[in-house]
Amino acid sequence: MASATYHHGNLRQALLDHGVELARAGGPDAVVLRDVQRLAGVSNSAAYRHYADRRALLAAVKAQVMAQIGAAMAAALDAVPAAAPRRDRALARFRATGQAYIDFALAEPGLFHTAFLPDGTDPTEESVPADRHPFQILRGCIDELVSARMLAEDRRDGFDEAAWAAVHGAATLFLDGPLGMTRPDRQQLITGRLLDAIGAGLD
Repeated sequence: MASATYHHGNLRQALLDHGVELARAGGPDAVVLRDVQRLAGVSNSAAYRHYADRRALLAAVKAQVMAQIGAAMAAALDAVPAAAPRRDRALARFRATGQAYIDFALAEPGLFHTAFLPDGTDPTEESVPADRHPFQILRGCIDELVSARMLAEDRRDGFDEAAWAAVHGAATLFLDGPLGMTRPDRQQLITGRLLDAIGAGLD
């Protein structure tokens, strides 16, 4: 019996939603087309009309998860008080993106691992809305740092990638490296120290 979403003509989205849930529970290896079509209650042929193979499904799941990371970052930005002085607000928004990125990784390791699986199906910036793409959100915050004269324009080149590498590296160490055994409160302390160090290097 097909799912209700299928009857409403949203089979593609239903398959994608099931793929995301499998990724949440078991990471990228859990995203299997036959399991997704079984959960949706449809035949193989019906599923294949929307996703030709596992690679296509996984690419869509990765793009969806990347947008979820971006949404978490955007929500953190919205929480920064608008009335704060310009320089303080720019720095607070920059820090908020990094904190939200690491928080998402710690809260959703299966999704985070799926989003950054190095298998050649990485979502392009065109497949994720710009306002939900983590790197584009980060770039916007760094634009604000330059505009607020907290980061000199001649130091901008490479700063975006370096900042992303710093928080992604921390997230990876927490999830898969020696810092994985660290208590959650200490992980937050380390994250704060990392963001402090990046902020201190701006002036």
